[in-house]
Amino acid sequence: MCGICGVVGHRPATPIVFEALRRLEYRGYDSAGIATIAPDGQITRCRAAGKLDNLAAALKAHPLQGTTGIGHTRWATHGAPTTNNAHPHQAGRVAIVHNGIIENFAELKKILEGQGRQFVTETDSEIVAHLVDSYLDQNMTPQQAAAAALKHLEGAYALAMIFEDHDGLMIGARHGAPLAIGYGEGEMFLGSDSLALAPLSRRITYLEDGDWCVLTPQSVEIFDRTDRKVERPIQIAAQTQSQIGKDGYRHFMEKELHEHPVAIGQTLQRVTDPVTRRITLPDFPFNAAELPRATISACGSAYYAGLVGRYWLESLARLPVDIDVASEMRYRAPPQPDQGMALLISQSGETADTLGVLRFLKEAGQKIVSVLNVEHSTMGRESDLVLGMVAGPEISVASTKAFTAQLTVLAALALTFARERGTLDTAAEQELTAALLDLPSRAAEIFSHLEGIRDMARVVAQARDVLYLGRGSCMPIAQEGALKLKEISYIHAEAYAAGELKHGPISLIDQTVPVVAIAPSTILFDKMLSNLQEAKARGGRILAFTDAAGAEKLKDVAEQIVVLPDVDAFVAPILYAIPVQILAYEVALLKGTDVDQPRNLAKSVTVE
Repeated sequence: MCGICGVVGHRPATPIVFEALRRLEYRGYDSAGIATIAPDGQITRCRAAGKLDNLAAALKAHPLQGTTGIGHTRWATHGAPTTNNAHPHQAGRVAIVHNGIIENFAELKKILEGQGRQFVTETDSEIVAHLVDSYLDQNMTPQQAAAAALKHLEGAYALAMIFEDHDGLMIGARHGAPLAIGYGEGEMFLGSDSLALAPLSRRITYLEDGDWCVLTPQSVEIFDRTDRKVERPIQIAAQTQSQIGKDGYRHFMEKELHEHPVAIGQTLQRVTDPVTRRITLPDFPFNAAELPRATISACGSAYYAGLVGRYWLESLARLPVDIDVASEMRYRAPPQPDQGMALLISQSGETADTLGVLRFLKEAGQKIVSVLNVEHSTMGRESDLVLGMVAGPEISVASTKAFTAQLTVLAALALTFARERGTLDTAAEQELTAALLDLPSRAAEIFSHLEGIRDMARVVAQARDVLYLGRGSCMPIAQEGALKLKEISYIHAEAYAAGELKHGPISLIDQTVPVVAIAPSTILFDKMLSNLQEAKARGGRILAFTDAAGAEKLKDVAEQIVVLPDVDAFVAPILYAIPVQILAYEVALLKGTDVDQPRNLAKSVTVE
């Protein structure tokens, strides 16, 4: 979603803030802006609709001076993506940037309009600037005004504020949306995440929910929701500037696709004992052998990872699993068993709907286990146990390596549960663990098949509709492939369990509808073959991802085949996720879309 950055210090603020905004582009945005405190104490602003290049041109025409500044990349919620609606917003003596949604803005706006205040944007965010300024009118200090205003806000927000005639002062606040403080030498920073602050500071404090802070070049004061001064730990951020470059690739997504083997391997190193070559996870806050049921929830690609996880937990550990997308489960509020476990999956750890489900399930007495790429996130802090993947920063909006890292953690969890529940003997556990540990090498082999995937892409790029088919634990991989194609190429795609084809979707098939099959020979292959023959008989153009054995049987059915390395059925979903993502990327290249920042999408969905 929206990105926030700010600095109070001794250097010109504008170039610092602008470069931080560059690092926040991955979150998705449609306008941007910067505000500073000028040498005469006045607030100066520069804003632009569209990409940061437009803001750069505006800044060149109207430079901003000052060493205190805030910046914002906006993803429109209330109000169109125009320059007028772009942040920072100013009302009187205060300028603010805001990530989130103020749910009670209409009520507050009515009150403030009754006081004679005039609003100039369509946004909910402008209300914050007016509210704070209304308290300044009551002769409050900036700190007092901010504290008073925060008590009236309902919804999710991360905020940064600067004040006229108060150079060297910035106030930040968070409730339901992430915000981090960076410590410099004679300067302090605010950012939506540590990536925004990567080249500026590695010493980071993550604000807790309800916290607000007062920053000067030399000091930081943090207060909780009751305005009590508190201490929050300073942590050393793992990200560095070198980690978030493209390293010669055309797009971040291309770079991150090539990082699949490393992300899988690093995650395996974290969950495996190098001596015994056995999966070793942290101690559970429950007895896995006595768990009555597990509940899984997530959004987007993480939800598809959860579907594979359910398959593994039920088939290997014989653990009943309920699963639903977070945006539905949090309002469906299903009854929960006593002493149950909830498994939440998120790359960022800040996904609003998943965080909402976490809190519901925790209140329902479930032990919370989260699979996260950002362990110091809000979800991480509110979980009973975090199973961290080691995917590294994922900048492209479309998730890639984080997805296979999530699957890797879930596979390790399923093996551990099976061991503790006595549903898998030692020999079988060793065999499946060996297949998992061999996966990084097999994943690396996929990149020798790029030409075959590009040939497929030329067929798919000409289509208006595409069907993806899978069976068993590879059905969610078909769903992931369809999602990726929709996300970055804007081609309509749907995924189906192949056995459901003749229950309706087969009516869609003709020579204009490619059928992409996720078909390892080890997972219900004969059934899949029959389904594909039915599709071919109706003119369908079959494009198959399979292995050598499957390719031999599909040679008279499929128009194109990409032969993948032979792997155990257990790890096939992880391996086959990679080429379906590459296929979407190659189609997007042919379509000429914005691969890293697809329209209407954002990386971290921190509002409902």
